[in-house]
Amino acid sequence: MRFLLYNIRYATGPKLHTSVSSSRKNLERIAAFLHDQEPDLVGLIEVDHGSYRSGGKNQAELLAKSLGHYHSHSIKYEQGSFWRRVPVLKKQGNAFLTRDRIRHETFHFFKHGMKRLVIELELQHVVVYLVHLAVGARTRHHQLSALYDLIKQTKRPCVVAGDFNMLWGEREIDMFLAATGLQNANVEGLPTYPSNKPHRHLDFFLHSKEIEVRDFQIPRVTFSDHLPVMVDFDVKVEEEHRKEPRPPHCSCLEKVDRIVAGAQTSSSTNLQTVH
Repeated sequence: MRFLLYNIRYATGPKLHTSVSSSRKNLERIAAFLHDQEPDLVGLIEVDHGSYRSGGKNQAELLAKSLGHYHSHSIKYEQGSFWRRVPVLKKQGNAFLTRDRIRHETFHFFKHGMKRLVIELELQHVVVYLVHLAVGARTRHHQLSALYDLIKQTKRPCVVAGDFNMLWGEREIDMFLAATGLQNANVEGLPTYPSNKPHRHLDFFLHSKEIEVRDFQIPRVTFSDHLPVMVDFDVKVEEEHRKEPRPPHCSCLEKVDRIVAGAQTSSSTNLQTVH
């Protein structure tokens, strides 16, 4: 399986002064890049769900369509949060794009921090968590503690990936790895930020022992202020489990919003809060 992790910064480019600009042209560049890499699974951080920057369109859905993938996405602020009422911010989220059908998806929310979303995606042989942790060290440590509790409940091979904002350096992630038993695919500690002159390792692909990393790359593309992380890996599973039937695709969190508003839908989403 090929996994590509990318903080796309709402497709507004690598420079700070363009963060409120239209994203259309740069999103096309990102779509072409993703298409060329032929990923089986994409984890996207900082995705615009339909603000003026994206012309009112959901970037996750546009990218999924361009790849021919399924998608799972959510706003990064929990239901009822003040930030879900703020223009532009209320359209900011994270997303998965996947070639295979999704067995199940769950949207967890940390108790601490501004952006609290953890997307848990269950594929046929692996569970993947996508996170965007806080910049503040104290809040980030609370989030890591909650993430530890979540991972410990997982009985299947798992991946934890995302923008960890590890501004204190490798020591922070080493402590988390020691507690969880996960392994860091970036064994050389290659930096991912900023994309023009990278010197910080912020974007991580962590995995359980049942997962064997075949190849690890950080493509040098500057469509965002972060560099993408690309990992080819195998999951060690018993042969008889490789042909298990897959249930139908589950819907995304935004359909819950429509249910609350009184709209009719045929799908539902399981929401949980990380304690």
